[in-house]
Amino acid sequence: MTASHTTVDSPLGELTLVAEDGRLTGVYFPHHWYKPDPASFGPRADTGFEDAKAQLAGYFAGDRTRFDLPVEPRGDAFQARVWDLIAAIPYGHTVTYGDVAREIGGPATPKDVGAAVGRNPLSVVVPCHRVVGRDGRLTGYAGGLARKKFLLDLEGASARLF
Repeated sequence: MTASHTTVDSPLGELTLVAEDGRLTGVYFPHHWYKPDPASFGPRADTGFEDAKAQLAGYFAGDRTRFDLPVEPRGDAFQARVWDLIAAIPYGHTVTYGDVAREIGGPATPKDVGAAVGRNPLSVVVPCHRVVGRDGRLTGYAGGLARKKFLLDLEGASARLF
């Protein structure tokens, strides 16, 4: 398996898209909190990312409310469960870290969920921006709170920055 990457301009700044075997494995902002070593992204490829670029453009234009891309986020079993749950949050809606923890059940805490959300490698595509603090405030986002607010505003979701 060989990874490749490309970049795409967006209203949030340049995004780096990473794929392996036709599956999107990463969408990263500049200064992303947990961005892997760029050497792991493989060579730059100007082809193979057409669907991802088109769907992102449609989303940012307000014409697309969900993504339909082959994805393969990489993480442990708990992270994968959290990412599956946040992928199901509808466009324009928010849930709290506590909501996600309750859905998982067992010993999962909002803090555990927050750690997994922060490691989401598919920003925007797996909408971790839709997870907010218990009182509706914006907390933590690997791309920064201004980007999280932009995405929620784009979707018409209500959340408070402070």
